[in-house]
Amino acid sequence: MAKALGIVTAAPTRYKVEGMQEHRPIGSFSFAGRYRMVDFPLSNMSNSGMDRILVYINGNPRSLVEHLGSGRTYNINSKRGKLQLLFHDEANTNEIYNTDIASFLDNLATIERSHFEYVIITPSNMVFVQDYDKLLKTHVESGADITLLYHRTDEAREKFHGCDVLNLNRQKGVLSIEMNLGNTKDKNIFMDTYILKKELLLELIDRAKNLSSMYTLSQMVSDVCSEYDVRGVAHRGFFAAITDLKSYYDANLSLIDVKNASSLFDPKWPIYTKTTDSCPTQYFEGASVKNSLISNGCLIEGTVENSVLGRGIKVKPGAVIRNSVVLAYDEIGEGVHIENQVVDKWAKITHAKEIVSDPEKPGYVRRDDIL
Repeated sequence: MAKALGIVTAAPTRYKVEGMQEHRPIGSFSFAGRYRMVDFPLSNMSNSGMDRILVYINGNPRSLVEHLGSGRTYNINSKRGKLQLLFHDEANTNEIYNTDIASFLDNLATIERSHFEYVIITPSNMVFVQDYDKLLKTHVESGADITLLYHRTDEAREKFHGCDVLNLNRQKGVLSIEMNLGNTKDKNIFMDTYILKKELLLELIDRAKNLSSMYTLSQMVSDVCSEYDVRGVAHRGFFAAITDLKSYYDANLSLIDVKNASSLFDPKWPIYTKTTDSCPTQYFEGASVKNSLISNGCLIEGTVENSVLGRGIKVKPGAVIRNSVVLAYDEIGEGVHIENQVVDKWAKITHAKEIVSDPEKPGYVRRDDIL
């Protein structure tokens, strides 16, 4: 059991997901048809035995607050456990002030009152599975002051732009943290996940406040790498970072691959989410579904290929959905062809008979829109 305070941070404001963020924060995005992004960090913490978790929220919080509720969904101990939602008063004058440090400062007393010696911080815009109990033990046994989780990739030129990367020495010591600019293919992508003592976190927050109102926790940790023992630990398995519409689109479609899905979803490590009771999906005569993830409650009379469909989608006769992510409760009308699209919730496409985009720049159909 990981005896630590859990903190789930909001996505940095530098990440912009076209259209979708107008209605909800990234943590509330639908993922793989039936989950929300925030389900993954919370399930990791719950499965690791953590039952005191703080979730930081910014920007259009309604859907996320509604989804999280009291936290019962995440199997948190009802007697001593607690899921607490914390809000940051965003600065309207300039987004540079909307940092994780600012969020911590707005809710500093909550961290100070925690009786846990250690803190585990993880983001709501990244999808992966991690046993924090093992990671905490690794941290304690190593004698490090700060442990950072990273994912090694050879696709840094094409992906993970804007994410932070760790520069490591041969002993996995962290030399510095910098942004991925896509200039080389091999990088250690920082998963915005930290393990450190609560008192050290409070010290870093105070130092960052006194240095600059723009400072983030990663910048502060980068500054103290020569002063403290900061070490990196490699992550294995599925990893996705949602930083823009393309990364969201790619991450969802990647789970059509059984190998990727098996790496993320393990029956022994359940991903908890708010349940929605509905009937199984119905496949009518003439329907054709290939290589796709289909959630419950759909009515499919047309063709679906290489796509991810959320709950309650209606696919009318003659309709074709290819290489697309369709969120929930949408209707794709008769004879409509959509390809390489992200279709937000409650959209209805009946009059526009063909909506096709370049797969390198997927299209976005707005929530509640009628086309």
